[in-house]
Amino acid sequence: MASSAIQGKILIVEDDKKTASLVALYLEREGFQTITAYDGQMALELFYQHVPIFIILDLMLPLMDGWEVCRQLRRVSEVPILMLTARDDEIDRVAGLTLGADDYVVKPFSPRELVARVKAILRRENLISIQKTHYLEHKGLAMDLDKHKTILNGLRRLYNQIILNGYRGLYNKTLFIVLQGI
Repeated sequence: MASSAIQGKILIVEDDKKTASLVALYLEREGFQTITAYDGQMALELFYQHVPIFIILDLMLPLMDGWEVCRQLRRVSEVPILMLTARDDEIDRVAGLTLGADDYVVKPFSPRELVARVKAILRRENLISIQKTHYLEHKGLAMDLDKHKTILNGLRRLYNQIILNGYRGLYNKTLFIVLQGI
């Protein structure tokens, strides 16, 4: 089945509703689907429910800060994360990237630049292309038939390890965590 190359949802984690709406508006104009969490706990719940292909993450959140959300996500996923925050100190930027963020943008920000950064990261992750592709998706397993690439719940590297090792070296608990959402 041929479809648009932009597949999957982007999770916006932002407690400021105006900022969240602005980000969603610009992403949706570019053909992305978005879902929004207004606190850290909701972010994790929506992550497991929707298995997004990308996360835009504020750091200063109620209930659970963005640092902890990032830590917890990195335990189970390599989904691309862009931190969008008012924290502009160099130490915060370095800490965010070291913790596992793929990019770090400081507020105030340009929504067009933010979308360009999202697209660039997704291109590098092979989750988006300029052309139309033959793309199949079912319950967290996505296959790009043109590129012969498969992504399981956004965990491409873990899936490749499973394929290359024939499940050797992976603990049953790890596989259960990955596969329980399917």
